[in-house]
Amino acid sequence: MRIVIAGAGEVGTHLAKMLSQSEHEIILIDSEVERLKPVDAAIDVLTYEGSATSINILKEAVKKNTDLFIAVAHYEDTNITSAILAKKLGAKKVIARIDNMEYLERTNKEFFREMGIDHLIYPELIAAKEVISLLKETGTTEFMDFAGGLLSLYVQKLEKNAPVLNRTLEEVANSLGSIKYRAVAIKRHEKTIIPRGKEEFKEGDLAFVISTRDGISDLMKFSGKKNVQAKSIMILGGSRIGRHIALKLQHDCQVKLIDIDMEKCRDLAEALEETLVINGDGRNGDLLAEEGLQHMDAFVAVTGNSETNILACLLAKKIGVMKTIAEVENMEYINLAENSGIDTIINKKIATASRIFRHTMNPNVTQVKMMTGTDAEVIEYNVPENARITGGPLKLIDFPKDAIVGGGIRNYKPYIATGDTLIEANDKVVVFALPSAFDKLNRFFTGDRH
Repeated sequence: MRIVIAGAGEVGTHLAKMLSQSEHEIILIDSEVERLKPVDAAIDVLTYEGSATSINILKEAVKKNTDLFIAVAHYEDTNITSAILAKKLGAKKVIARIDNMEYLERTNKEFFREMGIDHLIYPELIAAKEVISLLKETGTTEFMDFAGGLLSLYVQKLEKNAPVLNRTLEEVANSLGSIKYRAVAIKRHEKTIIPRGKEEFKEGDLAFVISTRDGISDLMKFSGKKNVQAKSIMILGGSRIGRHIALKLQHDCQVKLIDIDMEKCRDLAEALEETLVINGDGRNGDLLAEEGLQHMDAFVAVTGNSETNILACLLAKKIGVMKTIAEVENMEYINLAENSGIDTIINKKIATASRIFRHTMNPNVTQVKMMTGTDAEVIEYNVPENARITGGPLKLIDFPKDAIVGGGIRNYKPYIATGDTLIEANDKVVVFALPSAFDKLNRFFTGDRH
């Protein structure tokens, strides 16, 4: 594909790096040469210095064969303008990053489509939705549903009480009466492994597990975790993410929101009628204790400062809060934060890039998510007629070693995949893949078995 990205900020740069691992032609536009230099030096992209709203630059960058134009510059009006112009200049599909919830209302989305913008992306809303789903599933560090929850991906941190420690995947599978879940990846010491039967689980591993609904209770025993829905939540940071989380949860949960900015607190208190809004410094442990942090089911730190979020979550963990979630936007801190004991790290760039990444993949891809702290993706495919993956049992079709089929759904019934599984046309299939597998996977999910 020929892909033009407007904006070499954190999201644009992250996207360019992700997409350059596949066979795409990437063009990156930014008005600041200092942002383009490190990208130009590190990855194979063509760069243009100048405004993404310049018709002359867009004419040069967006030629008739441009498949996708992605506007992720810092300013919303730049993104909307450049996306409209790019469509007029011949881009087949355009996506624009926005900062305004109003634009996502159904009638307004239709208005933008009429102007030529195919998709609007709101990073803070995507991140907030991830947090909300995790607060319903406190026993996991990351979570993703497939086919309406018939299959789910759980990410489990294996601590010293986990029953599966020092057991192989084979031993765990043989101990189950029926196969209701399967480990599809292990992250160990910053390396992501696609495990085989002889691989042993070790303390500190992050295990990525695909499970049916029936397997969830067994899965929790597997890791020694408990899955309890959080009913009392403290949010640190009245950011857009914090506001969205409180707005969504305040009717069903006891929600407290703390922010250091008095003016922002007044606005939040007006908008969030059932949330207790507190003006104060969330770095102050005494304040958090006074507000009952030790009695909370969950603590979510989403200030604009990654260090504050990490330290506040470590304090919450130390005094016994069951679930801690930190927004960490500094990519270099992610592994550090994960290894410090915080339950879940969220990152707007990764969440947004995953949502956009789907538009660059095989048309049979229905969902994709990049897992925080890894380069790996979880991908859901619709299996077309005559796809190569239907050519025999999984162990006999030369499926890429750097990818693994976790399970699938056939006629609304979920199954966990093994080497003997035969995938059929019209199945929905969930695959865990490292970047080196992306291009190889395409050959298995197109309607051409040869």
